[in-house]
Amino acid sequence: MFTGIIEEVGEIRAVRKGQVSCTFTIRGNVIFDDLKIGDSVAVNGVCLTATTISGNEFTADVMAETLRRTNLGSFATGTRVNLERAMAADGRFGGHIVSGHIDGTGTITKKRREENAVWVTVKTTPEITHYIVEKGSIAIDGISLTVAEVGDDYFKVSIIPHTGEETTLLSKNEGAVVNLENDEIAKYVEKLTGAYSGKKGNTGKSGGVTMSSLLENGFL
Repeated sequence: MFTGIIEEVGEIRAVRKGQVSCTFTIRGNVIFDDLKIGDSVAVNGVCLTATTISGNEFTADVMAETLRRTNLGSFATGTRVNLERAMAADGRFGGHIVSGHIDGTGTITKKRREENAVWVTVKTTPEITHYIVEKGSIAIDGISLTVAEVGDDYFKVSIIPHTGEETTLLSKNEGAVVNLENDEIAKYVEKLTGAYSGKKGNTGKSGGVTMSSLLENGFL
């Protein structure tokens, strides 16, 4: 589990491609304080496993499903990436619950400065925005951010200077593809409420709790 608080910006040092998969070599500094083989690292929000470690570089294997659902397939030597180690049991929870399992991608369509902040608009699918609420949380390339506005196929976030300086988000141009992970709580609530009312959960439609179902089950 991660928090969406980026520890450092690393760099892709090598990409070894297979037919439908690949292996990355990633360089960093901060995360190597206690990194061990088998540890999880969120790379642009994608949970990867460190398979080898040498100095301040580690390698990670990426399967075809991950490449299909994320922006990792566009990585090349020199690409800068957000890095976060899995949360320690005694760590501070500064962001929100982030699993490192990407739901889909979005495209940056607009960046607008407002004094010390920068507004970023991301276009995505209704299947993603279905789980987004205004003032709720979303992870963009692994960064825990607060949603300032949401529509049917887009949402907006406002980036403070510290986040802009410590992550890769503001270095991306309009048209760039970013990884998106919805709030875990929203997905589980929909699944469980759908199942409780006798309907299939996780359908992308509204949950199954209604006034009638509450009455039938003795809640009202």
